[in-house]
Amino acid sequence: MKYFPVFLCSWDTFPKVLSCALPQKKRFSGLPDEACKSGSLLLFFLLFPEPRKSLPALWKLRIIINMKTIDEYLEEQINEQLCQAVLSGGRGDGPSKVKIRPVEIKGQVVYQASETVGTKVLHKNYPREELIRYLKTELLHDFSQLQASGMALDGTVLVSKKGKMTIKTRRHPGNSQGKKLVSGRDKLGLSGEMPQILAHNRVKQYILKENIPVPFLVDLGVMNKDGRIITQKYDKFRQINRFLEFIQDILPKLDQQKEVTILDFGCGKSYLTFAMYYYLRELKGYDVNIIGLDLKTDVIQKCNHLAEKYGYEKLRFYQGDIADYEGVSAVDMVVTLHACDTATDYALAKAVEWGAKVILSVPCCQHEINRQIKNEMLEPILKYGILKERMSALFTDGIRANLLESMGYETQILEFIDMEHTPKNLLIRAVKTGNKKDLEKAANLMEVLNISPTLERLLHPQGEVNAEN
Repeated sequence: MKYFPVFLCSWDTFPKVLSCALPQKKRFSGLPDEACKSGSLLLFFLLFPEPRKSLPALWKLRIIINMKTIDEYLEEQINEQLCQAVLSGGRGDGPSKVKIRPVEIKGQVVYQASETVGTKVLHKNYPREELIRYLKTELLHDFSQLQASGMALDGTVLVSKKGKMTIKTRRHPGNSQGKKLVSGRDKLGLSGEMPQILAHNRVKQYILKENIPVPFLVDLGVMNKDGRIITQKYDKFRQINRFLEFIQDILPKLDQQKEVTILDFGCGKSYLTFAMYYYLRELKGYDVNIIGLDLKTDVIQKCNHLAEKYGYEKLRFYQGDIADYEGVSAVDMVVTLHACDTATDYALAKAVEWGAKVILSVPCCQHEINRQIKNEMLEPILKYGILKERMSALFTDGIRANLLESMGYETQILEFIDMEHTPKNLLIRAVKTGNKKDLEKAANLMEVLNISPTLERLLHPQGEVNAEN
């Protein structure tokens, strides 16, 4: 696109000039004929709001009518100076929106496309040329709009129902065509400011990497044999990595010089159990002995078969309930994920009995308090079933954390996975310090709410709550 001479006019003459020049594309004020023929008109109007008075200010208007082809536009827009591009206006059953941004991976700039499919967001990285082909294809078949912003150029592509494309661009001041584009690193040296395109745009660094096959994830259906995440299992992949981040945080509490015993109650299909063993033993070199417990016989048989297949000698699965399990006298860590209702309480009490250094618990289905809770002041809220259920769940987990603190644990309640993926998203993390905290306020709360949690009775039998604190 070429830049042509500046045209000056007053406010009085502007409508006449605009109506003459733009629709008919006639030559005016020395504008070359090639400007009309090229289809690119760039006009700068200095408009005087009060022509007959002094000129306190100048108003600048820039109008661009751009007849670029989609190939020309994308070649100019897609580079390291791109900040973000968004495909929207989906026309089929595929993604409703795609966000694109440049990211740096192993020193190379690629372009990450984040496709929104329902409640899921799927990620794929493209080299520049592949991204340009991808954008052209999507605009031709699946999307009606592309909005892009960059350090040098912004642009919009609109596609009509008949497939006609309209392309509008706006160049940033100081970045006229013909000037050499500067990379993010060069611009930092010139201006002292890091451009946004590469400053914080990094692909999420998962503990278990994408595109690197992990045998148990392949067999459990999370990955294919090439390490690509199965679309329907991407949430599970994120959940596994989020769980391993919690494990990573408590590693200093586990003694790497001796065998570490971990008990996982309610292991189910054991995605997280296998991930925990793989991470601690294969990646971190801990001598771990992990025991998985579940009530389902078929699940236990399958998990033991897989553990044997991978040569995981110190990963074993048994059918049973943690409340009755007597296979060990002490453990270093207890994990209980989605143990229903009071099963979580029995697991926590058993962990305390064993003197576990670390407890990780994701509760589920907190029905007990929901049946008990009664408070006249809260009745205007509790009369709504869904609100009563949610408040009961929050009270249950908050009191559990306080009860663990009364037994010498430092506790946190953390978000396990985004609420959009599962409502069961809170994790109680307890680390043993030996510093027992007063339970008086929690005891008063239980009295006010008219509740008697199972964990209270297990940890403080015969009403010893106040007596011990």
